[in-house]
Amino acid sequence: MKDESKKIVADFTFTIDIWLAELEQYTLDQLLIKPSPENWSMGQVYVHLLDATAFFMEQVKACLITNSHAAEEAAPVAKLMFQNNSFPDAVLEGPSSNAHTPQPASKEQLTRDLIALKSEITQLGILLQSSEITGKTKHPGLKYFNAQEWLQFAEIHFRHHLRQKQRIDDFLNRTAAF
Repeated sequence: MKDESKKIVADFTFTIDIWLAELEQYTLDQLLIKPSPENWSMGQVYVHLLDATAFFMEQVKACLITNSHAAEEAAPVAKLMFQNNSFPDAVLEGPSSNAHTPQPASKEQLTRDLIALKSEITQLGILLQSSEITGKTKHPGLKYFNAQEWLQFAEIHFRHHLRQKQRIDDFLNRTAAF
């Protein structure tokens, strides 16, 4: 399990580096363009990733300080997702709170937040490798995850949104806003 944690951290920092490199190609104006009123802008995707991951990292921390719920299981669909190291290849509906995802304040803030997240993930990976605690916390729809599963879930979530990023990039390219 400890080697797997190292791989998840390495994969996660690599995935964040992709998002950081891609962020460089956008102006703030481009980050704010929405393909349609009901779709997110690229900036909102970045904000969503950072906000959701903040929640996931809090769950990692909570799992590292308690053995509560250690016997609980993840939902079968979550187990399959962890096994495949991927979300299903589909457009997924998130919680209704996603409709209120704000636009980013600045491109620079997104960059700072992504860099800070990479540092946090590295630190949590170190804690995870040395921890003997096996607690779990409840995911809103997928039952119980341990610390390593939350970290893997967060990385999978980041990668999943690369598909959405491509759809928004395609829109921006078609509208010459890119």
